[in-house]
Amino acid sequence: MKLDSNNHSVFSMHYHLVLVVKYRREVFDDKVSDFAKDMFVKLGEKYNISLVEWNHDKDHLHILFKAHPNTELSKFINAYKSASSRLIKKDFPQVRKKLWKEMFWSRSFCLLTTGGSPINVVKKYIENQGMK
Repeated sequence: MKLDSNNHSVFSMHYHLVLVVKYRREVFDDKVSDFAKDMFVKLGEKYNISLVEWNHDKDHLHILFKAHPNTELSKFINAYKSASSRLIKKDFPQVRKKLWKEMFWSRSFCLLTTGGSPINVVKKYIENQGMK
């Protein structure tokens, strides 16, 4: 296993994040998912977060990412949800039509540490979650 490091520590911190669209509206296709993924990567750079694996179903995302120990995960997740909600609705009229004035994301999210599972096992799980 490859470890990350900074000036004073060595670490390997991987997380599995599941984000669900409000009321389980089916808004994700490959184009919307790719747009959301690009936003995740760009915003993640500011928070020392890097994407490892990404998959979507029609109404939710599965994201495997790694972070530094000093990353404020809840701040990042809230910033991502806010920015992605606004920009997806702006750039994809079909999404705006399905959600009207509702919030895009459910207020809750699921964030799991990978708990020592080999990353290839978690990646395989996330790969298998899309488009069931």
